[in-house]
Amino acid sequence: MVGQDMPPDTETEPPQSPRALFAYELRQHRVAAKLTQRQLAAHMGYSDAMIAMIETVKRPPSQRFAELCDEALGLDGTMKRLYIATTWDKAPEYFRPWLDEEQAATGLRSWEPMLVPGLFQTETYARLVLAAEPGTTSSEVDERVKSRMQRKSILHRQNPPLISILLDEAVIRRPVGDAEVMRDQLSYLLEVANHPQVTIQVIPYSAQAMCGLLGGFIIAERNEVPYTAYVEGQPNGRTVEDRNVIGKLLRRYDAIRAEAVPFSQSLRLIEEAVNQRGS
Repeated sequence: MVGQDMPPDTETEPPQSPRALFAYELRQHRVAAKLTQRQLAAHMGYSDAMIAMIETVKRPPSQRFAELCDEALGLDGTMKRLYIATTWDKAPEYFRPWLDEEQAATGLRSWEPMLVPGLFQTETYARLVLAAEPGTTSSEVDERVKSRMQRKSILHRQNPPLISILLDEAVIRRPVGDAEVMRDQLSYLLEVANHPQVTIQVIPYSAQAMCGLLGGFIIAERNEVPYTAYVEGQPNGRTVEDRNVIGKLLRRYDAIRAEAVPFSQSLRLIEEAVNQRGS
């Protein structure tokens, strides 16, 4: 019958995985909008059977599907962010909480003393970094590289976060892979620096000893209010919400940034590092 779900709705259990969460939230938002599966499908240009399969976790959503859900249901990127999380099943468990925070952030402040931040790594660079972890299988590397590349989607959403990156000069000097890998990686950093929401600054070797050499971290903000952070560590990093810890990281970030060269000069340093590796 017109206006009824076909096949009929099936109750979705509370989420136990990223895909189940996507299915659960899709159903919740659809019901709140007083739409049947058939009606939602008509809005999106899909079959009602497709809506039913995704709501019952029998078929994974695509990014385009998630974007059309947001449009049809009047959501501000909610389903797209949930879709991105469905690609993180193979990400290290300790890192998954941060992936959610990163996608929801309106601002990110990053300090990295050793490597290009994961958010801005090329696929080849990321593969070399991830493969260096002892005991990691090739299939695990493949999955983690895929997840890392997917994180970049935040730069292309309608309202991307404001991102400020501080890099130690060692990041652009230390070789990861051969000259071609580093040339491509540093060229990509220059490309990213053209994004209106991204600022990259380099801390020169002349800064010598400073508090930031103890380890990297990222601070996430929502509406200009810092609320969580990811702190690098051995063997694993951790996501923290303790206001006292975040306050200390903010003070440390400001102290590190005070040693940075200006944005335009930082880009010249990266360009010089590219040229040193030939063409």
